[in-house]
Amino acid sequence: MKIYWQQKRSGQELVLDVENGENVTLGAVRETRRGFDAFATTTGYDPGRATKGLPTLEEAKAFVVSFEPWDLFEGGVEALPIEDGIRPADS
Repeated sequence: MKIYWQQKRSGQELVLDVENGENVTLGAVRETRRGFDAFATTTGYDPGRATKGLPTLEEAKAFVVSFEPWDLFEGGVEALPIEDGIRPADS
């Protein structure tokens, strides 16, 4: 099981790669004219897990990670390290 950031056309997604080959999007960040928007995946409606207008990419990514969204999924592991670097969109 791995957690990593992957480049997408609209920004970056935090992905949980489960050993059976399944990938789950845990959250995402994207750049807008007003800054960076970020959201962490949830199982219901929770507007507190999304925000707009963060000044930096690092702050947006920290916002997503702060919710530990991997805990929502079966097989999610607490404190599983996030891989360094950004994977390209096609991997």
